[in-house]
Amino acid sequence: MKKALILVPGLLCDETVWAAQIRALRDVADIQVANHDDLDSLKALAESIIAHGPARFAIAGHSMGGRIAAEVARMAPERLTGFAILDSGHEPLAKGDGGARETAVRHALLGLARRDGMRVMGRKWLQGMVHPARLEDRELVDGILDMIERRTPAQFERQIRGLLARPDAMPVLVNIQCPALVLCGREDTWAPPSRHSDMAARMRGSTLSIIPDCGHMATLERPQAVNAAMQAWLRRVE
Repeated sequence: MKKALILVPGLLCDETVWAAQIRALRDVADIQVANHDDLDSLKALAESIIAHGPARFAIAGHSMGGRIAAEVARMAPERLTGFAILDSGHEPLAKGDGGARETAVRHALLGLARRDGMRVMGRKWLQGMVHPARLEDRELVDGILDMIERRTPAQFERQIRGLLARPDAMPVLVNIQCPALVLCGREDTWAPPSRHSDMAARMRGSTLSIIPDCGHMATLERPQAVNAAMQAWLRRVE
């Protein structure tokens, strides 16, 4: 019997970010990909997943999608059979200068998207998103830029608003009772391995997977390694 699995994309991403995992896992899982085009809070995104999901399901979220998955776990822990968080984090927006810097960086990218278009913004954003050695990989980079270009500045603004208002997810993560996977790229500078090690250490029964030679876009950069980690995780899911 197949397991119900909901995959949650991150900021400006769609089902493309999970394409390799959908192919690899479709024999063992009935897969839905969450759509958050028009919602502007993590809570609203989580509520949509809960409203449209099956009675019981495993959930995996990448980047901002991991924070959305944590909100699903906050609101409906009894619905979850498994939980996976990839290249993500748990911290709320930092107070003081740290939070101000993050806000300024995100709004500067939004301004660039409004002025020069989503693809131009995506090229700048991508510099810190994938492993430096992959920046000349045209197939990888063009696929990510095509995905970003399918979004609009208005959608980007709504997602930024939701992300900047993110709550602290650690109180949720430490109480997760189902099989859990914590995964990131070893060279992820946006969501570094130290953060994932901390999350995994505080989540009972979780498995930590750090993918070598990989940046923030692990599902696209190193799909075979991510597939293997997720297949092992799903074998633990009831």
